[in-house]
Amino acid sequence: MHRYAQLLLERTHRIGVWGAGYIGYSTMAHYARRGVASLAVDVSQVRVDAVNAADVEVIGLQDWLGFDVKSLTEQGLMRATPNHAELTNGETLVHFVAVPTEKDGRPFNDYLEDVFAKLAAIEPGDSTLPPLIIIESTLTPGTIDKIVLPLFEKHHKQLGKDVLLGIAPRRDWFVDGTKSLKELDRVFGGYNEATTETMRDVLGIVCDVLHAASSYRNAEIVKSCENAYRHVEITLANQISLAYPGVDIREVLRLVGTKWNIGTFAPGFGTGGYCIPLSSQYVLAGAERPEELTILTDTVRTDTEINRRIARSIVGKGFKNVGVLGLSYKADLKVWILSPTLPFVQELMILGVNVKLCDPFYSKEEIWRIAGVDAFDFPEGLQEFDAVIAIVDHRQFRTMSGSALASLDHCKFILDNTGMWQSEKSAFLARGIDYHVAGDARWLDGCEVGAR
Repeated sequence: MHRYAQLLLERTHRIGVWGAGYIGYSTMAHYARRGVASLAVDVSQVRVDAVNAADVEVIGLQDWLGFDVKSLTEQGLMRATPNHAELTNGETLVHFVAVPTEKDGRPFNDYLEDVFAKLAAIEPGDSTLPPLIIIESTLTPGTIDKIVLPLFEKHHKQLGKDVLLGIAPRRDWFVDGTKSLKELDRVFGGYNEATTETMRDVLGIVCDVLHAASSYRNAEIVKSCENAYRHVEITLANQISLAYPGVDIREVLRLVGTKWNIGTFAPGFGTGGYCIPLSSQYVLAGAERPEELTILTDTVRTDTEINRRIARSIVGKGFKNVGVLGLSYKADLKVWILSPTLPFVQELMILGVNVKLCDPFYSKEEIWRIAGVDAFDFPEGLQEFDAVIAIVDHRQFRTMSGSALASLDHCKFILDNTGMWQSEKSAFLARGIDYHVAGDARWLDGCEVGAR
C-alpha cells in the first residue's frame, strides 16, 4: 500500500475538505466510513455546526449516502471549522477542493482562487511528505494552467516536490443511491506520473473503479465534455418537439431509446443544477477555437430560451392564474441553482400572469426571496388556479391523492413536466381539465405569443 493511503488509514494524518456542500460533505462521509479522519472548512457557520452535530444539513444527502454519519462524528472522524488556518497548518496530508465554480449561471473562479491562494502558502508540517491536493470541483478547461499553477509559482512551490496536485472531478447523482462516490467510475489525473499514482491509492480508499488520465489537462476537461454531450442530447429532444408540434415526441423518443446504443430523452423544461447547463459554457470558455463549437452555442441558446417559450404558451392559452409545483432543479433535493422554474416564473410575471409557487423543501420566505413570488400550500392551495404547472416531481407531488384532485375546482389545464400524473389523465379529463405531459402533441401551442 502506498504511504499516503497507509498514513490516512492509520489515522496519523487526516484529509482536509474545502467546502462542506454536497460534494465536500460526501467526501468526508465516505472517507470517514473507511476510518480516515477528516476536517472540513466552510464559510457557512450553519454547515459547520451541522457537520459537528452529525446533522446532514443538505436535504436529500442522507438518503443518497445510505449510511448513518452520527457514529462517525462521535468517533472524531468528521469535523468542520470556519477557520481555514486549521487546514493550512501543515497537519493535513491530503486536501480535497470542492468549492463552487459558478455564480449566477456562469463560470466563476473567485472561490477557487481564494482557496488556492491559501493552499499555496502552506508551510511544510511535521510530515516528510508533501501535501496532496485533489480538485473535485468542475473546472473550465485550462483553469489549472491559468489560475492554479501561477499561484504556486508565486509562492515558489515546486509541483511534484513541494506539493502534489491533481484533479478528479465528481460524477455523483445525488438522487440515486447506486451512483455514489464508491460505485461510480472515477477519472483522475495528476501533475506528473508520480502524483497520479499517489492519487490512485488515496482515491482507491473509497472508489471501486478508477481511470487514470495521461495528464491533468485531459482529466480536467472530461467532466465538462461528458456533461456537454448530455446537454446537447437533452436540448435536441426539445428542438425536435418544437419542430414537430403535432407529434407526441415524448413517445417517439421513448421508442428511439429502445435502440441499444441510444439513450432515452424527453422534452420538457430546460436543464438545471450545477453541472449540465454549465458544462457547455465551461467547454466554450476554455476552447482555443470556440467558434467551432456551433452545436454547443446553439444548445446553450435553446436551453436558455425554452422555459420562456413554455411560459408564453401558457399565456397564449389565455390562463391568468398559474400555480407552479417545484423550485428545486431536481426531485427531492433542496438545490435551486439554475432551476428551470426561475426563468419560467419570471417570464410569466413579465407577461402579467398571477403566479404562485409551492415546494415542500422551501419555506414561504425562501420562495419569496429566491423566486420573488408568493407560496401556496399543496394540495389545498390548488383551488385558486386555472392552470397548474408541475415542473419537479417531488415525492410529495407524485401521487395525486383524492383530496388533491378535489382541490382542482377551477383548473382547466395541467402541464406535467415529468409525466408523474399520467395515471390520473382520465380523471383530469372527466373534470374538464386539459392534461399534457411535456413533449406530447400540442403541448406548446401558443408559445409564440409575446415572443421577443
